[in-house]
Amino acid sequence: MSNYKIPALVAGAIATVMGGMITTAAMAQDFTPQQKKIQAENTARVKSGKVEPCFGTALKGQNDCYAGAGTTCAGTSTADYQGNSFKLVPKGTCESIKTPNGYGSLKPKV
Repeated sequence: MSNYKIPALVAGAIATVMGGMITTAAMAQDFTPQQKKIQAENTARVKSGKVEPCFGTALKGQNDCYAGAGTTCAGTSTADYQGNSFKLVPKGTCESIKTPNGYGSLKPKV
């Protein structure tokens, strides 16, 4: 493989990742009016500092949502304790919430 092919491969990989990010962000904007209302209410709650998103603690179809790039909205989780879905919980309590898959996390679980 020549040295010229490596930068092209890297550029192609970056373009693929960026394209996926743009698609995810666009999909996050396709909320129903009810979802947008919930999203706005939850965003205000998070900004108040009284609650925080706790990843890996939501049951199937019972996750919360708030505004942010690439977020999904309420009720879209497809499995119990899904690592990228969250429930809003009182600030400071997330990491003490125990589930069958371990403790809650302030960051998405992979």
